[in-house]
Amino acid sequence: MLIVCPSCASEYQIPTDRVGADGRSVRCAACRETWFIGPDEVSAALEAEMTEMMMAAAGPGAAEGRAAAQTALDAWESALTDGAEPAESPVADDPSAAARAKTAKRAASKTAKPFLRRIPPAAILGIAVTGALAVALIGRTPLVRLVPQSAGLYARIGLPVNLRGIELRDVVAFQTPGEGGQLVVEGDLVGTASGGATVPPIEVEVRDANDQSLYRWSIAPPRPAMKNRETARFRASLSAPPIQGRAVQVRFAADAKVPETTASTAMDAPEVKTGVRTGHP
Repeated sequence: MLIVCPSCASEYQIPTDRVGADGRSVRCAACRETWFIGPDEVSAALEAEMTEMMMAAAGPGAAEGRAAAQTALDAWESALTDGAEPAESPVADDPSAAARAKTAKRAASKTAKPFLRRIPPAAILGIAVTGALAVALIGRTPLVRLVPQSAGLYARIGLPVNLRGIELRDVVAFQTPGEGGQLVVEGDLVGTASGGATVPPIEVEVRDANDQSLYRWSIAPPRPAMKNRETARFRASLSAPPIQGRAVQVRFAADAKVPETTASTAMDAPEVKTGVRTGHP
């Protein structure tokens, strides 16, 4: 998104996703002015970019459009440009600081998207409104099917998209008492697709306090398919789980075409007193 310093009018291009849905404070490298980018500005920029992505992914030359949309998503994950800095990041106070700031300003202006720089504010507002209508009419699901990685972006702004048609809910993990007690993981599967959905295998992973994987195994689903709003309970168990285990993550078996759906929960006491070893389901 394009931001403009309210003090000296320096322009900077920064990845919308790095600003965050709640906004953030940034500091101008040219004049050191600090200002806040509000949620409304982020929303407008995101809608404009989403509209551009949808037009590229669904229009003529769809393959090239999807590639361009993927490139845009990857760019959102990049770091902030040297021009606009987070407010909490200090700027060095030395004689060459001003010169570096001017250089950064020129570089940022050159790297700003020519398309956005040529559009007047009124037109940008029109694009944002069009983007909002496009998302409402076309829906998030078709876009995520075209560009699966956009699911992560939607999730970060509080609009998750579930292409599987099945949700993981109320996942709990606990260990049975005694030496060599079993780790038991339970939860509900809830159908959310209007036409029903096939249930893939379920993967369960034990993680340590640093969120590193210790052991993973798969179980068959409680039923092969589920209708909309149908609920099924799943249960997985592991003998002699790793002693360092502190949390459990549950997800469906990987599918490159479908964004991952996960649910995490802490492991309840009692703690297992065995050494780290490979368990079995």
